[in-house]
Amino acid sequence: MRHRAFSDNLFPHTMSVAVQNASHIPFGFPAQVPPRFAETDHVQRCLVQLRSKSQGLEKYIFLNGLKERDPELFYNILLTNMMEIIPILYTPTVGDACTNYSHIWRRPEGLYISIEHKGRIREVLRNWPASTAARIAVVTDGSRILGLGDLGANGLPISIGKLDLYIAGAGIKPSSTVPICLDVGTDTRKYLEDPLYIGVRQSRPKPSEMDAFMEEFMSAMAEVFPQLLVQFEDFSTDNAFKYLDLFRNRYCCFNDDIQGTGAVVLSGFINAARLASAASGLPLTEHRILFLGAGSSGIGVAKQLLSFFTSMGMTVEEAKNRIYTVDSKGLVTADREGLQEHKKFFARTDYQGPPLKKLADIVEYVRPTALLGLSTLRNAFTEDVVKLMASINKRPIIFPLSNPVSLSEVDFEDAIKWTDGSVIFASGSPYKPVEYKGKVYEAGQGNNMYQFPGIGLGAILSRAKHVSDAMVDKAAIALASSLDHEERANDLVYPRLHRIREISGQVALAVIRQAQAEGLDQTIVYRSLCDSDLLDHIRAKMWKPSNVIGRVRL
Repeated sequence: MRHRAFSDNLFPHTMSVAVQNASHIPFGFPAQVPPRFAETDHVQRCLVQLRSKSQGLEKYIFLNGLKERDPELFYNILLTNMMEIIPILYTPTVGDACTNYSHIWRRPEGLYISIEHKGRIREVLRNWPASTAARIAVVTDGSRILGLGDLGANGLPISIGKLDLYIAGAGIKPSSTVPICLDVGTDTRKYLEDPLYIGVRQSRPKPSEMDAFMEEFMSAMAEVFPQLLVQFEDFSTDNAFKYLDLFRNRYCCFNDDIQGTGAVVLSGFINAARLASAASGLPLTEHRILFLGAGSSGIGVAKQLLSFFTSMGMTVEEAKNRIYTVDSKGLVTADREGLQEHKKFFARTDYQGPPLKKLADIVEYVRPTALLGLSTLRNAFTEDVVKLMASINKRPIIFPLSNPVSLSEVDFEDAIKWTDGSVIFASGSPYKPVEYKGKVYEAGQGNNMYQFPGIGLGAILSRAKHVSDAMVDKAAIALASSLDHEERANDLVYPRLHRIREISGQVALAVIRQAQAEGLDQTIVYRSLCDSDLLDHIRAKMWKPSNVIGRVRL
């Protein structure tokens, strides 16, 4: 049985995988495994083959083929080698997979909804196998993939990779996942001119046409997949905010770039602020946060961090006053002409001087306790900026959150050296530990995987009508509280990722409880369970691949 297969009427030209694989076997001759074949050896054989490949993209292609041939073996290897496999399936390697997808495409593995399907989107969706079992879809339109820009139909691996992380991180059943790319065109000329490009060859539609397409799409999704949670992923900044606001109270959906990123950064910031305040004596309410990057992720994170201050009794206006945003033109101020709508919320009204454009000058003016990067500008946190942060703060909080590493605002080793080891650091992509002056420092990773699998699991199990802001806030607090004794002793701001299923269970519990508090849950039987019983139930619901030992697939 093919994983995430398509019906033949959608792909009449596609020969079944079983037929292709069997084409070399003489008729009537039974396929056999080698005489000395052992499943335990085969797991190691797959890992040896994977590790023999020098390029990340080659490893991605190998794993993709393994998932097609033997999904259970693939997920077994993923779950037992997550720290090695996740950076291949998602950041940073998934960026290479997306930019090259039209050239490495081998088989249907996700659902394309094209602008040419307008008027019959329901019909296309109904071709997805086991639609009644669908519980979660990750949907992208390919317009802002990571920091790589408009990749059009090449963006599908983002949806596929995110769903693999749902499966690994929270035990979402693979057959209940639906990876979707909305193929509405691209404004990137090189793809339109590429003879192998797999998407429609047209520019992106006008806003009114895109809005009508999205209305039909979301209505069709709710009809065809009645128990579905929709996660929006990597939409352009304006559309990310627009469609989240438009649909969040009508359907069960959320935007990971805005809410998931915001939640995971809020969680890390809670722990970082406690460490910084313990060193300086500064009250938690006195922290000042400077954001480099005012796109959907930057503003989404900034809005999420408002709850850090409001939870301590501050008003929203007082909390807003602790947050500063910077874009390509400098400090965002309310008097700037042509200011984009989503940037107005945090635009400063208290600065009257000449425009501040250089980051070092802005840091000198704001004197922030925390510098967060969501700019996708490589090395934007220069040595003078980092040293300035260290001169202002005993323990400066520096979070370069742009993905992949090639777009990170500062590398971990440089941040350690330039602050003489005082930095509280978290990045968007993983960094190896750094030894400096005889001490080993471990980078935190503000990985959305800490949040979205648990948020999704909690929303699915509770059958939440909507995903509320409070549910996301509770998810962040649950993550911040999930560090074990050893992690706290090492001044970590995030738990170690190998505990992800344990963490996702705690996040899901918090999400379910908040859904109940707001009356958004439809699985009312959970209301009678105590926390420990509900947590046990959540963990029992997590899907696990069958044990490969003794299992031979022909």
